[in-house]
Amino acid sequence: MKNKVIFAGAGPGAPDLITLRCCEALQNADMILYAGSLVNPEILKHANSKCELIDSANLNLEEIISTLQRGIDEEKNVVRLHTGDPTIYGAITEQMNELDQCNIEYEVIPGVSSLFAAAAALKTELTLPGISQSIIITRRAGRTPVPDGQNIADFAKHNATMGIFLSISDIEGLVDDLIFGGYAPTTAVGIVYRASWENEKILRGTLEDIAEKVRTSQITRQAMIIVGNAISKTGDKSLLYDANFAHGYRASAKKITEATRNR
Repeated sequence: MKNKVIFAGAGPGAPDLITLRCCEALQNADMILYAGSLVNPEILKHANSKCELIDSANLNLEEIISTLQRGIDEEKNVVRLHTGDPTIYGAITEQMNELDQCNIEYEVIPGVSSLFAAAAALKTELTLPGISQSIIITRRAGRTPVPDGQNIADFAKHNATMGIFLSISDIEGLVDDLIFGGYAPTTAVGIVYRASWENEKILRGTLEDIAEKVRTSQITRQAMIIVGNAISKTGDKSLLYDANFAHGYRASAKKITEATRNR
């Protein structure tokens, strides 16, 4: 069978939050090209002792592809290890396009996103009846621009739950965009630095006070920002477990009572 490159999600950081499929890929790998600035070194302990470990932190796209090509040419099992889930801000499309040009096969193993690890750390739900039934995953424009119509302020008008990546460095500007776009200043905000890592740090507040809390904490990178009142846990109860809400596996309590009376 022709060797291929496996793009694998290493999860948010905690070594036990990688998938079984990712773990198996690491154990069977002859070469692992990993994002050294973000991947927890503990995860690399799943690799076998003969595996070639290469930190991609100082490599450009051409060098990354050249390394992957070498691994395939040497008939190695090659894993390209990204953090979180590689399909969210993973920059894997450009790598896959290059591999297509080289006629190299590949597959993708999903991972646990830092967004969901952050929600777990906050002990909250991202969707809540009566508050938000939608999640917007986005980032603020910076050195990497965003397309027209996809600025933070454009999305804010929906008042949905928003998971914001790569935007903690200018928290003041982010707050201004969110309020200008339509969120109330009292909207709940949760910030999780290095979600699931041993040095995880959690901040809670509102758009009115979160910038000051971030400044005091000195968090400037590697933080997930979740905005929206769903995380305040004050919405309506779900109909799913309502005694009078029937579905394919359960009749409503009202119908059961009526049936009992008609016996």
